[in-house]
Amino acid sequence: MTFTAVFMKTPQGYIGFVEELPGANTQGETLEETRENLQEAVTLVLEANRELAEESIKGQIAIRENFSLVGA
Repeated sequence: MTFTAVFMKTPQGYIGFVEELPGANTQGETLEETRENLQEAVTLVLEANRELAEESIKGQIAIRENFSLVGA
């Protein structure tokens, strides 16, 4: 699956976000800096979501497996 990054010019530089991943947003002085920051933001959002999910199933019987979207 491929995500869509959106970058917008502002007076201070750029803002960026991923359309499909709420909470994955950032800013930077240059477009390249904003791209790099967005990579980190996506990683942090995914890690935080994983931790929340693990906490919510703690103590329960659960099956965990890798999951990939094919053809999306």
